[in-house]
Parts: sequence; structure tokens; C-alpha cells
Amino acid sequence: MQKRTLGNSGLEVSALGFGCMGLSFGYGPAQTKSDAIALIRQAFDNGVTFFDTAEAYGALNEEMVGEAVAPFRDAVVIATKFGFKGGDSKQGMDSRPERIRWVVEQSLQRLKTDRIDLLYQHRVDPNVPMAEVAGAVKELIAAGKVRHFGLSEAGASSIRQAHAVQPVAALQSEYSLWWREPEQEILPTLEELGIGFVPFSPLGKGFLTGKIDDKTEFTQDDFRNIVPRFTAEARKANQALVDEISRIAADKKATSAQIALAWLLAQKPWIVPIPGTTKLHRLQENIGAATVTLSTTDLHQIADALKAIKIQGERYPAALLARVGR
Repeated sequence: MQKRTLGNSGLEVSALGFGCMGLSFGYGPAQTKSDAIALIRQAFDNGVTFFDTAEAYGALNEEMVGEAVAPFRDAVVIATKFGFKGGDSKQGMDSRPERIRWVVEQSLQRLKTDRIDLLYQHRVDPNVPMAEVAGAVKELIAAGKVRHFGLSEAGASSIRQAHAVQPVAALQSEYSLWWREPEQEILPTLEELGIGFVPFSPLGKGFLTGKIDDKTEFTQDDFRNIVPRFTAEARKANQALVDEISRIAADKKATSAQIALAWLLAQKPWIVPIPGTTKLHRLQENIGAATVTLSTTDLHQIADALKAIKIQGERYPAALLARVGR
């Protein structure tokens, strides 16, 4: 797989990464550790060198990643995150410097490594000045425990404040064919500052694959049950976007998921999407997107289709929306 560099950081990763959250968190029952490890190693065998986890996904998630990549640790980039009280996203934010230092020590143990390649603040903490957060990470970088600093779902002002203290290598936020808000202010800010962009949920939490419709039922512990954009009514209304992607995919002899990922890759050379999956055939399908080339005509077609479609439903419940874009 081709490589990309995240902004001006010099951090080189595969053009597509692997979002590990769903292996044990957010989308129903956790995978067995052995199955998760096998899938991560299959991703590496297929050219993926960028693996994303977080304290908030549970200790098991970081342990899965650490054990899986141990045989080829120096050939991959591990990203993890801090920022929630007790590592629990339901409890609110906590990015106090002492908490950051403690989380890093725990993550290093679970990941079975001596350094974290990319350490993100999971959400901006309104109670801790960004200069203190960036300063704490700067000290960890000086100590050799962290290589690069990142932010997740931060607003332009917070990005600038952090970058002034410790250069930010990457911003991780939601971005896809059905969530394009980053184009308004975030992407221009990142381009100006030389910061890479790592879109999560690049397949719209699965909706853009065309495998979900208004009749799909999710397991009780699936996060999508509380997402307004995933009500049956919203899914039915948003089917028009999926139908258009499917039509373009058929013309390109590709899948809908591959078109959605190829579209992201075509936006900027410093964008690295991190699709996640629990299935080997979906992993291989996603990786295949790196070989799909969208022409200028294709991109214009997609742009025209997007203009004609109004997406229904918020991407988060109100309480979670309040945490993003700060």
C-alpha cells in the first residue's frame, strides 16, 4: 500500500489505517482477543501500518493492539488517546497534566511498547487550558515516551492554541461523504498549519457501505441505537445518498465502501482514513479502496449528487455534540 505523511510532522503511515475501536467497543459484543489479534495481523500483512486505539475503548482494546503488533512493532505506527475521567467517555473530560502522564504509563504497559507514536487528546477539556495539555505532551515527547501529538474533534481555535506550544501532527475527526462539516474551517486550518487529518467513521458508521437500511436492527449495546442519524426514519431518508454511491461504484467496478474511502483519499494527500471492521472480507474490501482512482469527472459527479441530497439526522446525541468542535 502507498504511504502518506501526516502534514509536516514527518510521520509516515499507510494511506489507509485501521480503526480498532469496534473490535471491543461501541458496536456490539467484543471480538475474542485471538480473533482481534489475527485481524490486526492480517491488516499488517496487507500493507496497513497505522493502528488506532484509545484508553476509552477499554484496557482490552489497547492490549489487543499491543499483542498483535509486537512481532513487527518497529514497522507500525500506534495511535492512542487520553482525555476522559477514569478512561470512561460517559464520565466527561479530564486532561489534567497529571492525568495525562498517568494514562500514558498505563497505555505503554497495555500496548507492550516503550513509546506511543501518536498521542491524541480524545476531546478538548474546557476545564484545562490547551497550553497545559500541549505542554504536558511536549514533556512526554522530550522524555521519549511519545513521538507525536494529536487532537480529536477539536475546533480551529483549540488547534491553533495547541500547535503554538507543541506542533500537532494530526487531527482526528469524523469526515465522510455524509459528514462534510470539516471542509468549512477545519481543513483550511490544517492545511495552513501543516497538520495531517485522520478521518474516523469514513464509512458513516457502516451506512455508506450500502449494507444497512431502515429495517436493520442493531444489537442492544451498539452505539448507533442512540445516534439520531440512525433512526429508521433517518436511514430511510438518507438512502438516496447510498443509492447514488452504489451507482457510481457500479460504473467503477468497485464497492460502495471503496468509493467512499477513495473519495476521502482524493480530497488531500495528507488525509488518512481509519476504517474499522471485525470481518476479514471487509478489511480486504477497505484496503482495496487504496487502488481505486476517482477521475475529475467522477469527483464532479459525486459533488453534484451531494448538492442534491440533504442528509437527515444529527451525527451525535445532544450531550455528545456538546463535546465536539471546541
